[in-house]
Amino acid sequence: MKTVSRWLLTLFWVGAGANHFLNPDPYVGMMPSALPAPLTLVYVSGVFEILGGLGLILPATRRLAAWGLIALLVAVFPANINMAVNHLPLGDRELPAWALWARLPVQLLLIAWVWPYTRPERRPG
Repeated sequence: MKTVSRWLLTLFWVGAGANHFLNPDPYVGMMPSALPAPLTLVYVSGVFEILGGLGLILPATRRLAAWGLIALLVAVFPANINMAVNHLPLGDRELPAWALWARLPVQLLLIAWVWPYTRPERRPG
């Protein structure tokens, strides 16, 4: 089951990261105005999402990738708060306030999903 979960995580993060390049406008729109170069930051976060997802594949990079994805989730949390507090649209879609606020605990769920891969692998025997 853990292997299936890891592959789903890999697909999720690689897809999410690719979406930063295919459809950057929603991500740029949620950036706090105090941050410089929002499009560059969107692309950088997309690269790290892809690398984190791919890093989950190999045992040698799995733990580092998992910690990197958790750090990334913490780093982008202010953008999600900014989106909820300022009732920003997701690209050209207006979301109800409850949906904007519901995105915040989803970050915790994503951290919980990645967390098991921060632990050393158990060796049989």
